[in-house]
This record gives sequence, structure tokens and C-alpha cells, in this order.
Amino acid sequence: MKKLPIGLQTFREIIEEGYVYIDKTAHAWAMASTGKYYFLSRPRRFGKSLFLDTLNELFNASEALFRGLFIHERWDWSQRHPVIRLDFAGGVLTSRAGLDRRIERLLSENAARLGVTCDWSHNDIPGCFGDLIRAAEAATGQRVVILVDEYDKPILDNIAEPERAAELREGLKNLYSTLKAQDAHIRLVFMTGVTKFSKVSLFSGINQLEDLTLDARFATVCGYTQADLETSFGEHLSGVDWDRLRQWYNGYGFLGEPVYNPFDILLFIRKGQAFRNYWFETGSPSFLIELLRCRRMFLPKLEGIEASEEILDSFDIERIDPVTLLFQAGYLTIDHITEQFGQWSFALRIPNQEVRQALANHLADGYTGHYPSERLGWQQSLYGPLSSGDVDGLIAAIQRLFAGVPWRNFTGNDLADTEGYYASVLYAFFASLNAEVIPEDITNQGQVDLTVKLAGFIYVMEIKVRRGAGDAARPDGKTAPVADQPDNAALAQIRARGYSDKYRGLPKQGLFELGLVFDSAARNLV
Repeated sequence: MKKLPIGLQTFREIIEEGYVYIDKTAHAWAMASTGKYYFLSRPRRFGKSLFLDTLNELFNASEALFRGLFIHERWDWSQRHPVIRLDFAGGVLTSRAGLDRRIERLLSENAARLGVTCDWSHNDIPGCFGDLIRAAEAATGQRVVILVDEYDKPILDNIAEPERAAELREGLKNLYSTLKAQDAHIRLVFMTGVTKFSKVSLFSGINQLEDLTLDARFATVCGYTQADLETSFGEHLSGVDWDRLRQWYNGYGFLGEPVYNPFDILLFIRKGQAFRNYWFETGSPSFLIELLRCRRMFLPKLEGIEASEEILDSFDIERIDPVTLLFQAGYLTIDHITEQFGQWSFALRIPNQEVRQALANHLADGYTGHYPSERLGWQQSLYGPLSSGDVDGLIAAIQRLFAGVPWRNFTGNDLADTEGYYASVLYAFFASLNAEVIPEDITNQGQVDLTVKLAGFIYVMEIKVRRGAGDAARPDGKTAPVADQPDNAALAQIRARGYSDKYRGLPKQGLFELGLVFDSAARNLV
């Protein structure tokens, strides 16, 4: 049984040391034989760096490493091209000066490896980069291959500080703009990262880049397919529950066959086939959560977003669209596309159970101000009654949940006045319990805010806010149960429009209609 390439990004080591390798050289052949300038965006830990290193060995004519692979009989191994590699993965850069020093070091290291020089005393970064490209071609007689890994990391590391991020963006643009003038000396350019910034903001100097991110031909250039798992990892996955594995880790779609995140699969095997959040927990989306909260993102919409191609294609630091960032970072993926009035429309979804549950946990913390250590108690208090049909217990748990939201969450804003806030918090917690949540559930009479299904129970929920009315207090000082209030407009709407009718007669443990009325002054369910 071959070894698992956990954390390995070096093609040579994987091949020579007998690790499992999924042959991606058909994609390398398609790129090298049909074009010249390429860009690929994929979420973190998806295998981008390994593919880039595969290109490095390919253009270095390391024939022995490719025996038995798709490209071996198709490649001209007599030609060896000089390769310039620029990798921004290491460390965190927080200033333009620091970025410039890093670039100078990378260019100097490449020059030393290729046996050429650059006179920094009479040159700036674009000048030295251009000199390096021309000198490498002159020394070898072959045009240069340029591979850029994590091209966007200096910007993303500072995305919460727009001015600093913009400063670093200009530093990278200063470097990348060199490529257009050196076109005659370049054989191939491949740039990869998590996000794609607009051509105007970063790629204006190399606007000939072909973006492979949403190219169906390259949908599986990174990631593992179902066939890969059943063949190359067949022994490792002996006895696995395939349906559950697909539910947990498959589902990333890039207009072609869906793929698994390699990091998930390798850790799943290493940890004895235990279903856990392996990929999600390697990086905290804290900035993204804060962005969603500040933009008042209606979280239930995460289950059914439609976006145009421009929204998914790129973004600018000065105007970040949360949907763009969610998609490019891997928290949303493409379900299907439709064409309307000559334009593509992309229906998005959360890829799988791992992302849905882990993202919901982070969203629950971000939208309530609770610490992660507090979350489990709230989840348990909701899960018990939700999974047993205990409506009174569920109402009490919801009231305790919102009673525990820190007051500072409501200072300087109107969150307490918006139905979307309460719906978002409930969505995040229900989704974190691995319940099936249907937002804006459509019927022939309209749509209800949330339908939640768990353990055979179905809850049809409509949410409304009383603005500044005060809570519905009883003489004993407690909040009146919803059923005791004659003016529950949310419940009346459910009944008047028959929102739950489509679930009647279906096999189930129980069907419940919940009209949830929140009071903006009490900031709680009344």
C-alpha cells in the first residue's frame, strides 16, 4: 500500500518515495500545448502548489519522474527550459518595503540558481526581473517558464486593512507588469492563488492571462475525483461508507466533475476514517465572518445564492463582495448554471457537510458574540428539544440563547430591529447541528422564513420583529409563551397562507408551526 502524501507539495519526493500520486499531467499537457499565460484560483490546501511543482519538473525535463504518466510519451524531453519560481507562501508581509525586500530576495535566489546575475545598484524590481528573464534565456537558449505560487497572499494577509492591502497590491502589480514587456522571452506563465483580483487592479500589465478557474476542461486540475478515490486510494478506503464520505467531503464544483479536497481525504484516512472538520480548521475565516456581519448578510441566503459571472470572477480591495470571497475561498461552490438574457447565472451552494457545519459554528460565534467555548452549551440546549419535538423546550432555549448575546452587539447599529439578524442567528445554530435548513421555503402561497428538519421532525418558522413594543411580560415577570399571545402575526401568517400544508401527510415524527416574534427593545423572543 502506497504512502499518503500528507502535506507534500514536491512532485519529485512523491514519485521517488512511493507516495500515492493522482496523475494531473493531462492538464499540464493541455496547457503547455495550447497556450502561454495561465491563472488558476482554488481554495487553500487544494493541491495548487503540487501542480505548480509538477510543471517545474516537466519544464526541467525530469523525464524519469514522469514514466508511466499521461504526458511521458507526448513530451519533448530534449528541451529544458529555465524556470523562475516566485513563492509568496512563507511568512506575513505587512508593508510595501517588506514586500519589496521579499521580491528582491526571490529574484536574487532565482538568479543564483540559474547562474545569472542582476545588478541591484542600478536597477529597480521591474528592471531586475526583466534582466533575469532575458539573461536566463540567453544562458540556456530556451525561453523562460515563470511559476508564481500564492501570488495573492501578501494582499490577503492584510485584507482587513484596506489601505495596507492596496499598498501591497501596488507592489505586486509593479512586479507582474514586467511580464508583458518580456513576452518574446517567455515560454509559459502559470500563476495561482486563492482569490482573483480584477485585471484593472492587479493584472493590467498582463491582461492576456487565461483564467482556468471556471474552465470545465480544468475542473479537476486540483482535487480528487470519485474515481481517484476508488482506484488510487481503494485499499486505504476499504470498508468506507461511500455515501457518507461524499456527503462530508465531496461537492466542490468548477463547472465540471465535482471533486474532493485532497487534504480532507488524506487526513480522513490517516485518522482511521473518522469524520471530522480537517480542511476547515486549518484556517480561520475571521475576516470573512466579520465582513458578513458588518454587511448584514442574511445568512439563510447562503443556501441559495445566484450570482453573475462578474461577481465570481474577481474583486477589488476597495469594494469586496462577500459572495465573491465566499466562493473563491471555498465556502460556496457552483451547483449549476443557467443562461438569462445572454448572460450566465451561477446557482451557488455550500459544498458539503464539513463546510456547512464548521462555517455555521463560526457564524454562530460571530453573529452572537459568544466565545467558541460557550457554543457547545447553546447547541446542546437547542438540539435536545429540536430532535425530540419539545416545542416549549425549544422556545425556552431560543430565549436563553438571545438573552446571552452581549449588549455590545447592539450598540451603534439597528440589528435588534431587523428580522434578518434573528433569522441569521437561528440559521447558523440550526445548521451547526447538522439539521436540514430550508431558507425562504417556497409554497404556492408565498415563502416562509425557515423550515428546519431534524430527527424526523419538521418545524415551519416565520419570524417577525416588534419594534420598540417591549416584551410580552406576564404578572409573574416571565415572558409569555408564544401560544398565549393573541397577536402573534407570524403564526397567523403561517396559518393564513398554509405554509406547512405541503408537509402534511408526509412520513414524519411531528410537524410544527412556529411564529417567532422578537421585540427590538427586549432583543429577544417574546
